[in-house]
Parts: sequence; C-alpha cells; structure tokens
Amino acid sequence: MSATPPAMMNGLTAQVRVIYALALRETRTRFGANNLGYVWALLEPLFWILTFAGFFAVANRSAPGGMEVIPFLATGIITFELVLKTAEKGSQAINGNKALLFYPQVHTLDLILARGALELATYAVVFVIIIGGWSMTVPRVRIDDLLLLMSGLGLAGLLGMGLGLVLCGLNVVSPTVDRIRGPLFRPLFWVSGLFFIPTSLPTSAREYLLYNPILHCIEMVRSGFFPSYHSPLVDSGYVVRWIVALFFVGLTLERRVRHKVQLS
Repeated sequence: MSATPPAMMNGLTAQVRVIYALALRETRTRFGANNLGYVWALLEPLFWILTFAGFFAVANRSAPGGMEVIPFLATGIITFELVLKTAEKGSQAINGNKALLFYPQVHTLDLILARGALELATYAVVFVIIIGGWSMTVPRVRIDDLLLLMSGLGLAGLLGMGLGLVLCGLNVVSPTVDRIRGPLFRPLFWVSGLFFIPTSLPTSAREYLLYNPILHCIEMVRSGFFPSYHSPLVDSGYVVRWIVALFFVGLTLERRVRHKVQLS
C-alpha cells in the first residue's frame, strides 16, 4: 500500500512530461520555424479589437459601466477567442495526431490538454501585450482582482478543452461535425457579451443569455480587470458544471470511439 502513492506520482509525472512534449510539438507545428505565426496570433484578435473600437468611435459610443473601450473589447474578444480556438484545435486533435495515439503513453486527453495549454498560454501572452500597449496611452492602469481575471481565463480555457474533447469524439463518429462546427458557433459571437454587459439588457433577454457559459467567463475577466465594474450575475460554479459535464461526455465518447481510431 505504501508503494501506491509513489507509483501514482511517477505515473502523473510521466503524463505531465508527455503533455509538455506534445505542447512543444504543437508549438513547432502551428507557429513554424519563424516568428510569423506568433505575430499572426497577436494580429488576429488585435484586428477585431481595433475594428470594433473604430465602430464605437464612429457611433460615438462609449463602453458601458465606466470601462474604457479597448480593454472592454479586449477582455471580451480574447476570452471568447480562447474558448472557441481551444475547442477548434481540440476537435482536430485525433485527425491531426492519429499516428501518436499508437504510442502507449499518449492518449486523446493528452492531445487535448496539450493543445489547450498552448492556446491558453498564447492568449494570455496576447492579452498582456495588447493591454500593455494600451496602458502606454493612458496615465494609469490598475487591475482590480488579478486572481479573478486569471480564474476567468482559466475557466475559459478549460471550457474550450471540454468542448473540444466532445467535438473530437463526434468527429470520429462523423466528419460532418467539423463542417457544421463553424456555423453552429458563429451566433455565439453576438450573444456572449463581447459588446455589451448583461445588466444592460431586459430581464427577459438576460435570462436566456445567462445559459451561455462563455458569457460568465467574460464577465469574470471584466470584473477582475475593471475597478469600476463588478458583475452581480457571474456564476463561476455554473461554468465549472459545464466543464465537468463536457469532460464526462467527451471522455465517454473517446472511450466508445477508441477502437475506430485504432482500426484506422
């Protein structure tokens, strides 16, 4: 019995090393041998932030709740992109790394976690760079609750991993899932709170939008960043329940389709 904890620790250490090695491989595969891939990871969300900041300026509209426009958009768009990009990369984990699954140390969950960790690290760096650049244009920047902000980003990353795991299993069952993923996710861009705060909406509309866990992640990040904004509607427990449910469904699906991956 006394040998069990060391054995478990050795197994956990081995899996962490596997995930780390897979994350390094994904970094080289995604970003390539030059820095252009890293630059694009920054330019894509920056493009959306500046585009919608331009719309705000043309419409002579300010951000709600006493927030500044650039960080208001950054906290929404980057958190949203973190969920969707992590889900997208996770959904392609088996198809993109099928040969690796023949190694006994590598499992589908390792591929999902490696891709998710890479996305989380990438968007965390992008967030710091964009907010750092914006901070040079204002006299003073103060983050209200760094732990809450990081928790919101962390839950967004885990939510994307869970969703990616489910989509990954469904992709093995039917490749059609990957083709309809984009159209199914596109409406989320407008209902996840990227350009509004839920307290500004009528109660009837707000009740439906709060079923969206991405909205809660964005509200957590904004509440952590802005001293002037604290959302009374944030429910981190609701996001955690979504994450647990998605991982449960995803792991069950992975177990059911594992033989198809091995046969192919």
